[in-house]
Amino acid sequence: MTQVEIPSAAQADGTVQFGALARASGREYPMEILQSAAGFYLGTYSDSGPFTRESMQYWPTREKAKKAWDSGRWTQRTYL
Repeated sequence: MTQVEIPSAAQADGTVQFGALARASGREYPMEILQSAAGFYLGTYSDSGPFTRESMQYWPTREKAKKAWDSGRWTQRTYL
């Protein structure tokens, strides 16, 4: 049986970080680890689906994306 990690908007310290690009668009959505064909990225999700990609980077695994997020080793995108 495979264990599946549920995406979380909370960082390792329990705080919730909201997407800067989402806020710039007039919305406040919590950051999450999301997946696309290119890999895992930090972004926001609305009721309609993925809303913003906040990170410049893509990571090959959810675990690597989480580690980058928790350590602050990622780059914020500055445009939509």
